Amino acid sequence: MIRKLILSYLILPLGLVCFSSQVAFSQDTLNFPEIGEVIRLDPALDELLGPDAKIEVLSSGFLWAEGPVWVPEDSHPKGGYVLFSDIPNNRVVRWDEGKGAETWMKPSGYTGVEPYGNEPGCNGLLLDAKGQLISCEHGDRRLSLLTAGGGKRTLVDNYEGKRLNSPNDACLGPDGKTIYFTDPPYGLPKRYEDPRRELDFCGVYRLDPSGELTLLTKEMTRPNGLAFSPDFKTLYVAQSDPKAAIWKSFPLKEDGTLGPGELFYDATQAFKDGLPGLPDGLKVDASGNIWATGPGGVYVFSPEAKLLGRISTGERTANCGWGNDGSVLYLTADMYLCRIQTKTKGAGW
Repeated sequence: MIRKLILSYLILPLGLVCFSSQVAFSQDTLNFPEIGEVIRLDPALDELLGPDAKIEVLSSGFLWAEGPVWVPEDSHPKGGYVLFSDIPNNRVVRWDEGKGAETWMKPSGYTGVEPYGNEPGCNGLLLDAKGQLISCEHGDRRLSLLTAGGGKRTLVDNYEGKRLNSPNDACLGPDGKTIYFTDPPYGLPKRYEDPRRELDFCGVYRLDPSGELTLLTKEMTRPNGLAFSPDFKTLYVAQSDPKAAIWKSFPLKEDGTLGPGELFYDATQAFKDGLPGLPDGLKVDASGNIWATGPGGVYVFSPEAKLLGRISTGERTANCGWGNDGSVLYLTADMYLCRIQTKTKGAGW
């Protein structure tokens, strides 16, 4: 499994990665502050989150934290570390247990010389089959690969000759090589109305190892986070549209394309009622339960779309990702990096 690879080559030479000794915020591992609460709506949640499960704040002071990914490292004393995006600051941050957070890469998503809106940096992050970092870059409007040699390579930046909007989040398909990703307009300075837009839709795409890009659907107004079920038969996609704050499920066909989408869950009313945030990032556990950020925190759904409960952070919660031995869920919630211990493990661990 890719999460078990030794990824020491991700520590890149100076010049590309900007290191900082300034820790944004950290506390002793025995004294992490806590925020929010776990809201239990179904007894089945007790099988996934223990009665003492707490939302621990690991670090803070970020403008908008996103895309947490666990980087396993056998030589690391704690077994690995977390990388996540601080989008407005155009950087990737590294968090180590007992050490705290520091800038790991800057710039992360925009390499231009002129100011570029409020969210120029990278968004979603993931590791490929070789343990290399794939970034969804807002400002440079591409998917990039950070190679073992320390350089970046563009994986894709256009569809049929037209620039992508601003790739947002990505996941790997059943072969561990094909990349599925979403392309809403959130990284553009004027978003949907930005004159730089070359596509008149927001797509969900598949990028084959050969480099061929396929548009899978453009039916979602603001596609955002996405993840596969453990058997890779279903792709879940979040839609961060205030008018339709929903998640959809799509069957995956044998040829890698998607069948007709179906409504999985509608949280529009929760958003209208004032709960902070919209459907954003999501992950799936080994039993097929979906852990999806949305209005009011992280929604925990059964595979049958039954809402089991919510990890209520009290903040706009952007994304989540499995880490450590696969049982710890890391959360990015506005200015915070948090975590919560679960009783399950992420799909693929």
